[in-house]
Amino acid sequence: MIERIADFIAYLRAERGFSHNTICAYQNDLAQLADFARAGPVELDLTDRGTILAFLLHLHEREYAPTTVARKVAAIKSFYHFLHRQGWIDVDPTASINSPHVSKYLPKAASVDEIGRLLAQLDDSSPATVRDRAMLELLYATGMRVTELVSLDLEHVDLQTNSVRCAGKGGRVREIPFGSAAREALARYVERPRGALAGARTSPALFLNHHGERLTRQGFWLIIKGYARQAGIETITPHTLRHSFATHQLSKGANLRLVQEMLGHSSIATTQIYTHVTHVADGHIAEGETTADGETPPRPAIRAGAE
Repeated sequence: MIERIADFIAYLRAERGFSHNTICAYQNDLAQLADFARAGPVELDLTDRGTILAFLLHLHEREYAPTTVARKVAAIKSFYHFLHRQGWIDVDPTASINSPHVSKYLPKAASVDEIGRLLAQLDDSSPATVRDRAMLELLYATGMRVTELVSLDLEHVDLQTNSVRCAGKGGRVREIPFGSAAREALARYVERPRGALAGARTSPALFLNHHGERLTRQGFWLIIKGYARQAGIETITPHTLRHSFATHQLSKGANLRLVQEMLGHSSIATTQIYTHVTHVADGHIAEGETTADGETPPRPAIRAGAE
């Protein structure tokens, strides 16, 4: 079964075009199922429907979030469908297993006041803090995913046109404009602090860690978590600035299709979720107000295919 999981993961990478993070999540979910089957005094049969149901009960007893269980069920069902199509099992044990009902998720956005408090923690006193301001300003100005942010190379940012080129899910490349606050922070960072972080190393990456290597998603998470703690913001995740960008733009009347394109959503239905989050605590943006970036950016250019 471990070999079959490896075959399935290889299939996802080669033919389905799933993101790296999704593939890793599926791999972990299936490994957890395999570990569960081996954990008892007698190893359970992974092709038996009862084993799958026992695993789901195990997740329920440990109070996994419905969204997490739904993802694990999706991974498991996809895996067994694959095995059945390949002729490696005669019967799909998940055929009659339904995914748990998950209420529509309303993303958590920070308020305008919280964004201001977060940025106020950066004093530009070191190359690292100048880098951090550039990252946070760019993320809030564009709504990029954190993975897209840390994957940027220096050549992907154009300070003449105030735009950034990023590759999103499914190899979809989009050019996103940003405003003056993000431009000033980026210009300050690339002028000297980036070189100080790079040292003797040569890297194409835009955002570098103190070793002169590309900053990771985990590294960014630690950074934003530290500033949030200093600002007295209790709950924040790497995705919060993306949610905040979308919510604040729509709250002040930005076009839904424009926001969809900037976020890189393939379906406008995903973007419409943000229309339900029209008020954010202590920071609702009224008509005519602006975000911390000071302006509503122009329409981005969208191109299919990686460059």
